[in-house]
Amino acid sequence: MAIIGAQCRTASVAVGAAQSTLSTFLTSPNNPPSFFEWASVTDNKGFYNISALAYWPSKAAYEAWAEQSGFWEWWQALEPEACQHGWFLEVLFPTMDRLETIFNTKDLPEGCAHMGEGMSGEIQEHGYWGSMRDRIPASQTDSLAGTQATAESFQDSPASGIGSRVKILGKKNLAVIRSGQNWLDTSPEERELYLDTMHPVLIKGMDFLRDHGGEVGCYSCRFMEIVDPITARADKDRTFGLAYFDDLGSLERWCREHPTHLAIFGGFHQYARKLGNNVTLRVFHEVMVLEPEQQLFEYVACHPGTGMCMTGSG
Repeated sequence: MAIIGAQCRTASVAVGAAQSTLSTFLTSPNNPPSFFEWASVTDNKGFYNISALAYWPSKAAYEAWAEQSGFWEWWQALEPEACQHGWFLEVLFPTMDRLETIFNTKDLPEGCAHMGEGMSGEIQEHGYWGSMRDRIPASQTDSLAGTQATAESFQDSPASGIGSRVKILGKKNLAVIRSGQNWLDTSPEERELYLDTMHPVLIKGMDFLRDHGGEVGCYSCRFMEIVDPITARADKDRTFGLAYFDDLGSLERWCREHPTHLAIFGGFHQYARKLGNNVTLRVFHEVMVLEPEQQLFEYVACHPGTGMCMTGSG
């Protein structure tokens, strides 16, 4: 999974040019991604970020694409001082034993599921605290403990200001979650209920992780909207949160104990009850726990609060 994007002060003409540049590489006939789509977010510094989320079946396939499409040569040649806006590259290389994904329906794949041959039926490892960990095969023999973040872990790195190139070393057992929502096909009544009750609570939780994530071990959180690949308009009625945690345990504790997630969890059950459990809202998530060598984070001319920048180069 690769998050490849541009960071601009506003959603300006430069965004279209940046998207066009990346599209040229992503649509190359040389080992293109199995699936990709576009998403955007305005971050808490006021910068507009647009990125492609692209999936390849293996690290080798990604590297072949990066080399043969010309992307890697272009990326390495970027000169921060000459860039009109920022660029960021975040690539995650989970092995199957360090990945899990789950859906509430099986009719519409998301993310890495586009590369699967199909979906299973209902599973037992769901609906209780700890089920996320139980769905990750590596957890059967590994505690998946990460390096607990400290206050210093969340300070802006002095080397990561706009106008520089920043490479971030991988973290031991970094936990990554992408959790999505799709209300495109809901009835007018359910759509109104979702937007009036669930969506605001979800935004509040994502904003907490974005602005105060250091309190719970979250390095970065972006609450993004899927955008039209042509117009870049966020009119697809689909969103997702993408968050990086220092440790799977930190993610679990936020889910299990923090008021912002308990409000999301409890709110969804109330939402379902009001609909008589006839929910057509689609939700999913994909979670991965990564070794240092399974991570690549690089930022060119981005502000210090971008992605993993604030963790510094160590």
